[in-house]
Amino acid sequence: MTSSQDKQAGKCDLKPLIVCADDFGMNPAANRAILALADAGRLSATSCLVDGPYFVQGAAALLAQRVQKGLHLNFTDDLGQPGLHQPLKALIRDAYLYRLDVAAVRAQIVRQLDRFEAVMGQAPDYADGHLHVHQLPQIRDELVFELSRRYANIPGFWLRSTQMRSQPAIPARLRFKARVIQALGAGALVRLAHESGFDTNVRFLGAYDFQGGEAAYGRWLEAWVSVAQSGDVMMCHPEQADAGDTRTDPQRNAEFKLLSGPVFADALTRYGVRVQV
Repeated sequence: MTSSQDKQAGKCDLKPLIVCADDFGMNPAANRAILALADAGRLSATSCLVDGPYFVQGAAALLAQRVQKGLHLNFTDDLGQPGLHQPLKALIRDAYLYRLDVAAVRAQIVRQLDRFEAVMGQAPDYADGHLHVHQLPQIRDELVFELSRRYANIPGFWLRSTQMRSQPAIPARLRFKARVIQALGAGALVRLAHESGFDTNVRFLGAYDFQGGEAAYGRWLEAWVSVAQSGDVMMCHPEQADAGDTRTDPQRNAEFKLLSGPVFADALTRYGVRVQV
């Protein structure tokens, strides 16, 4: 066996982890970080806020990357487009009481999918939700219906599940947050997706409190990679600050620094994991 064959065989033995960066299009710092991580082979996918003010501007550069491009369905942030936007707690309440206007929900999903297709010139590779709203009652039903109407014959289309992977090294308060996210509709979404012929990721990693800087994120990153299994998704929200940026988030910048540097690379090597690309 040649050295190149040895390397390929070794790569096949590694567990593929889907590393997914949310919020492409939100701001220049998010776009910059996501494109840099994609260039470096540290990302598998990115979820696009199609109404974000920098989505159209960044689309061409994103299309040149090998990462999967998904729809980051938004029902909470008013980004200047008409439609249904509510604070998350109110949206959860109304969805569970079945008080959302179904026609408005459907129209919002259709419009965002139309915009993704128009800007990107292709269907999304997958769908998920900003603040995980895609799994809520009423929204998940209308979403899967519309995805089935459009993409039933596209092999490999998938939806993000928030069914958490057991992560004992993560503090209890952060595991609780992950369980709350899961409880808001993960099981129902997975059943509906599979019944409709769509795949989902196996388990979900990456939920935390967006605090603690590099020190905390480095610990959580290693903890997630240490338990990752083939087909899991690890969510992230990186930004790369630049002198001209009017607003950046220090914690998101910490994520970028750790994901792009040796901490993430070393953890992948130590636990036999690779970024799925």
